[in-house]
Amino acid sequence: MYEYKFIKVEVNRWKGKPKEDYKEIIEKYSQQGWKLVQIFAPPISGYGAADYFDIILEKKV
Repeated sequence: MYEYKFIKVEVNRWKGKPKEDYKEIIEKYSQQGWKLVQIFAPPISGYGAADYFDIILEKKV
């Protein structure tokens, strides 16, 4: 059985870049035994870019 964690990372609309370094987030959680499953970007907003994306992690329970 697995446990899942979803981490929402906001995107700066004007710069088009994440507000947090997603690589650092993944490295931090991997040291705690979490494994990256997917980075999911929802449908785009009215400005043609996603407002956020989710980092999906899993860990064996």
